[in-house]
Amino acid sequence: MSAGEVLRVVVATGNRGKLEEIRSALAIPGREFVTVADLGAAPLEVEETGTTFLENARLKAYAYHEAFGGLAALADDSGLEVDVLGGAPGVISAHYAGGGRSNDAENNAKLMTEMQEVPAERREARFRSVVVFVDEEGNETVADGSCEGRIGFEPRGDGGFGYDPLFWPQATPGRTMAELSLEEKNAISHRGAALRALREKLER
Repeated sequence: MSAGEVLRVVVATGNRGKLEEIRSALAIPGREFVTVADLGAAPLEVEETGTTFLENARLKAYAYHEAFGGLAALADDSGLEVDVLGGAPGVISAHYAGGGRSNDAENNAKLMTEMQEVPAERREARFRSVVVFVDEEGNETVADGSCEGRIGFEPRGDGGFGYDPLFWPQATPGRTMAELSLEEKNAISHRGAALRALREKLER
């Protein structure tokens, strides 16, 4: 890369909230993180057939890398693991309520139903994230992160997305993930941890 040159990295998401988290946490000189919309293209439909977060993130990263002519690509797969539910919803977090890709309200409603008889002391959970970066030559870099917490009894907060209104991180007592600023969330979140680990690997 020549001096002053900026290389684009296509991010495998249509979720603007996730994109802003990535841009905020992974500011690498010489790299610009964009979506397919920024490239004037339609989102890819990548079938997430993996049984782990890593497998799904890898499927998405390579699909975007190949679809856009070898452009560097970044994908993550993340989700919520609830101990009393045996790790569910896990890799199906985005469509936990069924019917393809459920919306956040439907997924949160199902989780509250599943947890309605569970007492406070048994509501431990964590967010997990695995990120895969594929560079222009097809080289792969993987990083992961997690955020421990518990599931609340009702949604609180207007920020974030997904299960954020129901998740109370250990690191921010008294506030759900949805009540944190983007900067606060990146500092303690699973995706923030994974992206910081990825940045360290890429800068070495």
